[in-house]
Formats: sequence, C-alpha cells, structure tokens
Amino acid sequence: MSRRVGVVVFPGSNCEHDVVEAIEGLGGKGELIWHGARSLGDVDVVVLPGGFAHGDYLRPGAIARFSPIMEAVGAFAREGGPVLGICNGFQVLTEAGLLPGALQKNAGLKFVCDMADLEVMTTSSVLTSGATHGQVLRIPINHFEGNYTCDQVTLDELRAEDRIVLRYVDNPNGSMGDIAGICNETRNVVGLMPHPERASHHLLGSEDGSVLLAALVA
Repeated sequence: MSRRVGVVVFPGSNCEHDVVEAIEGLGGKGELIWHGARSLGDVDVVVLPGGFAHGDYLRPGAIARFSPIMEAVGAFAREGGPVLGICNGFQVLTEAGLLPGALQKNAGLKFVCDMADLEVMTTSSVLTSGATHGQVLRIPINHFEGNYTCDQVTLDELRAEDRIVLRYVDNPNGSMGDIAGICNETRNVVGLMPHPERASHHLLGSEDGSVLLAALVA
C-alpha cells in the first residue's frame, strides 16, 4: 500500500506540486493540505514545501508557524511521524520550534540559484536512511535566506548527537558548519535548504534527490 504524503500548502508556497510529482514517481501518494486545515487526515508523512509562505513579509516562516495546520504538524511530529521541511519549509520548522537554530540572509546578501554538492553526514534520519555515509548528492538550491545559524552550544549538540544530516561540500551561503540540513533529537523531523524534488528525474539534470525522498515512501 502506498504511503500517503501530506504536502502542506501555505499562501505563497510554490513547490507543492513538484513535491507531489516526485513522491508519486517514487510510488507514494501525494495529498495537498491547505494551511487553514486543523487536521492532517490519514497521512503517513508530512512535507512543508518551498516557496514564500505568506510572502515572507515579516521573515521567512514567522507567520506560517501560526497557521492552524501547524498545531497538527507539531502533534504529528511529537508522536514520531516523519516531517520534512524543504527550503521555506525548513524555515517554518525552525520558527515553529520543531528544529533548533534559524535561517538568515545569505552571506554577501546574494540570492543563490545553482546546483550544490551535499555530503551525507548521517544515515540515521527519516530522510537519509537510504543513503550511505559520505555519499555526495548533487541537488539544486534556490534561496536568499538559507544561511543556517545557531549558538555554539546548539552547534556542539548537533555535532555530538550526529544531527547534521547534510553539509555543503562548497558552502554557497555562509551556513554555520557548512550545514545544509539537520534533524531533531528523535530524528523524525528533518529540514534542509536544497530541493530534492527538483532532482528526482534525469530530465532535471540529477536524480540524486530521489535517494532522499525514497526514504520517506519506502
């Protein structure tokens, strides 16, 4: 039976259909969930996609974290449900307190849109369980505020607890510790700035994103 993947849609999301297409190409069943809903329904996985939730008018994710659906997302995560935040979704997860740290403007105040090489730092997460440690994946990035930051205590904890999921081989945005993605303590919530759904078909130039997304629908 196909795993049901709920993709939350905020006003300003623009990658939700890309995620659904990638998930369904891997055998899952994608389902769009409006941010104003108060229930996730009968889904097995939740994805917060990229885009500009609520126009990022305050700061990315700061308004979206108050959307009604986020209470259900938080409960789902606390119960051990797999939650993935991609780009703007990663920002929402940090604003909602489901992941530590914050995303700030890129170093040099430059928007970056390019391919990035990512090193898999751990296979112990809902996103990387199908990868191998040290594997390098080529996946697109597309962001202005993807510069991950946190205090030194948090960074030390992320390193000591093996919670840095992916790191940039060549840091494009100034992220502390070259961090491209992290997970929570129970390893079921993952946020990353790169877009695996945009690297899920050979016509897109890379299928490396499928290595990550396949873990969600396996």
